[in-house]
Amino acid sequence: MKLKHSSITLLPFISLIFLPSLVSSQACQRTCGNLPIKYPFGTGPGCGDPRFQQYVTCDQQKLTLTTHTGNYLVTNIDYSNHVIYISDASMSTCACSQPSKGFGLDWDAPFSFTDDNVFTLLDCSTTSSPIFRSNSYNVDNSSAVPQCDKQGAPICSYLYSCRAISMLNLPISTCCVYTPVDLGPSFELNLQKLQCSSYSGFYSFSGQESNPDNWKYGISLKYKFNVYNDYPNSCADCEKSSGVCGYTGSYNSFICNCPNGLNTTSTCYFVSSFSNGTLLIYPLAWILAMVLL
Repeated sequence: MKLKHSSITLLPFISLIFLPSLVSSQACQRTCGNLPIKYPFGTGPGCGDPRFQQYVTCDQQKLTLTTHTGNYLVTNIDYSNHVIYISDASMSTCACSQPSKGFGLDWDAPFSFTDDNVFTLLDCSTTSSPIFRSNSYNVDNSSAVPQCDKQGAPICSYLYSCRAISMLNLPISTCCVYTPVDLGPSFELNLQKLQCSSYSGFYSFSGQESNPDNWKYGISLKYKFNVYNDYPNSCADCEKSSGVCGYTGSYNSFICNCPNGLNTTSTCYFVSSFSNGTLLIYPLAWILAMVLL
């Protein structure tokens, strides 16, 4: 009787030795539209890194970045250099000129502006906009810091030569290539405060500096995983096994979401083999237990 009791007691432990820890299933996709989705991004709650989930989401097969100033379509992701590219539908380009409220990042978001960004303010008030106070003084009699890059004058000329903008008959003096490339300590381009009606942003001349039609309009943002920006080993192993990295529980514990819908705390290798019936370790554990009985 002692042998039987011991065998029954050992049964769950034998199973646990061979079967990885399974947790509640989570449907995480590896693509959103035509964009491949990898860590730290995810297609829904419980997918990717929890710090990014509140900012980048997949809705109706469109990957979107959300900040306090609006929602912006993610057009591309450079996973090698940790950069995402977004577009602002209210931004003026060489093909379209329209009013805009501006753009801003949340101060606690895991993103920062890349050095490739060029922000150009359009149709700014030359009499009241604070960006033109280069020859004035602050309240404490200190010199005001110029906010327009004088070296950027050619950019203004090229943009104002675009048909969509030239039709507005705006004087070139209302244009400003904004010097705080990170948009200052607030990470925000508040056009109402700056008294400009619109802005344009691009991150590449595409090798054609004098041809604004071919510039790459939009905004490029750098992202970081953590302080050291190290790619988690557990996530790398998960993705090698065709899984998608995610999290679960009140402590946001790591999970690997597998193609068959199951989640593990390791990789998808065992779960995939077991679900296809090619691995017999788990049934053998039951057979061993029955023999001991």
